[in-house]
Amino acid sequence: MTILYLTIAVLVVAAIYFGIRYFVRSSQRFGGERIIICPETGRQAMVEIDARHAAISSLLGQTDLRLNDCWRWPMKENCGQECLLQLDVPDPNCLVRSVLEKWYRDKHCAFCERPFSPIDLSDHKPALLSPEGNTIEWKQVPVGRVMETMQTHLPVCWNCHIAQEFRREHSELVVDRSLPLPHRSHHPLAH
Repeated sequence: MTILYLTIAVLVVAAIYFGIRYFVRSSQRFGGERIIICPETGRQAMVEIDARHAAISSLLGQTDLRLNDCWRWPMKENCGQECLLQLDVPDPNCLVRSVLEKWYRDKHCAFCERPFSPIDLSDHKPALLSPEGNTIEWKQVPVGRVMETMQTHLPVCWNCHIAQEFRREHSELVVDRSLPLPHRSHHPLAH
């Protein structure tokens, strides 16, 4: 019985040691101030990533980056933090994921007008409505054009994207019952 307790204690101590070590390394990787070009002003700004949040979220398997501080705060504290796309971090997929999750927050689908709940970018991925009226997936957008795309395209839920894709690919099977087009007032450039 003593050997069992000793084995469990050694495993717990090892787990704590490696957890702390991973946390410290992650904090060092994400910590510190960085200079970016503000997407809104086009000028340089100094930002600081919330290293503790990034380290904890990466420990849980889903790195989520957000700013801890920016030279433009507190006046612009509620910005979309699209500048995170410019940061040089080891896993660009987690960075883009974080920015896209924030972009969809508080938005509604251009077709069904349902609000976006917390999105899952691994399954049932939301899509975009181009200015030409076609829905596209994010994988079709080059990483260097993500910020531009967020300014020119509208958010579309996965269900509406699939319906529009089916309509486009199998128009002979679709009966058009005069569904209204997305409202132009929702378009980011209409404001």
